[in-house]
Amino acid sequence: MGTVTKALSLLTFFTQTRPEIGLSDLTRLSRMNKATVYRLLTELQAAGFVEQAGADRAYRLGPEVLRLAALREAAVPILTVSRGVLDRLGAATGETTHVSLAKDDMLNTIAHAYSPLHATRVAMEDAEVISFHGTASGMAVLAFATPEFTDAVLSGPLPAHTADTLTDPEAIRAVLDTVRAEGIAESVGGFEADVHSHAAPIFGPDSRPLGALAVAAPVSRMTPALRALIRSELRRAALELTRDIGGTCPPSYPGQAAA
Repeated sequence: MGTVTKALSLLTFFTQTRPEIGLSDLTRLSRMNKATVYRLLTELQAAGFVEQAGADRAYRLGPEVLRLAALREAAVPILTVSRGVLDRLGAATGETTHVSLAKDDMLNTIAHAYSPLHATRVAMEDAEVISFHGTASGMAVLAFATPEFTDAVLSGPLPAHTADTLTDPEAIRAVLDTVRAEGIAESVGGFEADVHSHAAPIFGPDSRPLGALAVAAPVSRMTPALRALIRSELRRAALELTRDIGGTCPPSYPGQAAA
């Protein structure tokens, strides 16, 4: 791992629930030695990617991150476009909706929406990092990614998040075959216990999956009627989002007429 990669990897440990991290905690999370982490943080701080705050001088994301995020959104406004799609999908299904984008061997949740229909709902947070193999979103991406990308993910670590997480590569490949045929992935308790999720891929201009649009509901609320509703509305919404960001579905993607 190069120096730049090591430095940027430190930024991935910041989340909404962990906005500030001390040097010792970053050392533990990154599994690098303390001197290396301190040197990398010093360089990141000089460039504006992190800053120190509070009496304990913990680190948090700096202003340069916000500047780059704004530039990214201006160039590819998927975040802005996705919010309307998420709201409409949530209203149609009555459940939590979210969008995740693929980055390296993980997915990053960039936006979510809650339906006011139920007091009990699946909780999400923007910037949450989720795995490919343990989630419906990840399966939706892997099913339509290049064989090389899918092989790389499945040859890497596949930790169990719950007792129901699929960790056998061949079992996952069998699921991906079903996803390719149906265009929608489904996961019951694979990443969080008691969560039943459906997801569909979002495609870019090159017809490759950028990420996924998903609907997450409590297992206890899932019925055949709700499942059918979610799958129908999700397919329509994912095709709409792909179109709105200038993407195109590959010819093999089923149900494109639904848009």
